[in-house]
Amino acid sequence: MTQYLDFEKPLAEVEGKAEELRALARSSEGMDVSAEAKTLDEKAHQMLDDLYKSLTPWRKCQVARHPDRPHCKDYIEALFTEYTPLAGDRNFADDLAVMGGLARFNDTPVVVIGHEKGNDTKSRIERNFGMARPEGYRKAVRLMELADKFGLPVITLVDTPGAYPGKGAEERGQSEAIARATEKCLQIGVPLVSVIIGEGGSGGAVAFATANRVAMLEHSVYSVISPEGCASILWKDAEKMREAAEALRLTAQDLKQLGVNDRIIPEPRGGAHRDRKEAIASVRKAIAAMLDDLSGKDPKVLVADRRKKFLDLGAKGLAA
Repeated sequence: MTQYLDFEKPLAEVEGKAEELRALARSSEGMDVSAEAKTLDEKAHQMLDDLYKSLTPWRKCQVARHPDRPHCKDYIEALFTEYTPLAGDRNFADDLAVMGGLARFNDTPVVVIGHEKGNDTKSRIERNFGMARPEGYRKAVRLMELADKFGLPVITLVDTPGAYPGKGAEERGQSEAIARATEKCLQIGVPLVSVIIGEGGSGGAVAFATANRVAMLEHSVYSVISPEGCASILWKDAEKMREAAEALRLTAQDLKQLGVNDRIIPEPRGGAHRDRKEAIASVRKAIAAMLDDLSGKDPKVLVADRRKKFLDLGAKGLAA
């Protein structure tokens, strides 16, 4: 069953009416409502196009957080073969908010790392809603070191509201773990590509996305703080999240202009959650193109390219 966002309510009504007509036809022999249902379908398609062709930044945040969007686990299962998960940071514990391991992408051995939010109440609690603890970032560091040792490209899939801000996480060195993961991204001499598949929240996302090439799905977001958090700090009112989302410049389109991401991956009509297969196929194509672009480059060139990319951030404005 499709879950509708608040701005999709008019669309929900039209699609609901079309489905009611079909249900009525199924229960009443000889009733032909195909023409009426087709008219409603066409109206719904047009409404969907109109809604999604000019989404506001806040609406893009809502789409990026949609519970039915494909998550890291879905991408790993669809894009990679021979996936062998590697668990634990060899220090404290295994963090289920971070998935990672060895795999093959288009038959090329790689290391894949990503945030996993979960897809139902039980798995969301287990995965801590994609908010990684220090052990998750230390696991990622361990996997990046392994990739560097064996010359394996690293692919990261980012989808997190941010690093977990709990007391235990802070006691175990959350900020230090994030900094170490970011530092390790800058040090490894293998191709590193990152895809923001949903939310890219703060340092928790940067720790995985300090890459040679960064791609964002069309309706994903990437920012230093959530719009609600920003509104609470600036205006002492979380309800001003719409204004905050505008000011944060968190959309893939704005960030492409600012030089933060290198590529925008198109999503199916109505967002990745409406056609998971098409969304995943587009991500496959983008990852393959980014890896192709980096293959065969000297490790020193890869490191220098990555460092330059991030040192240059801020030199380009939206007016440029």
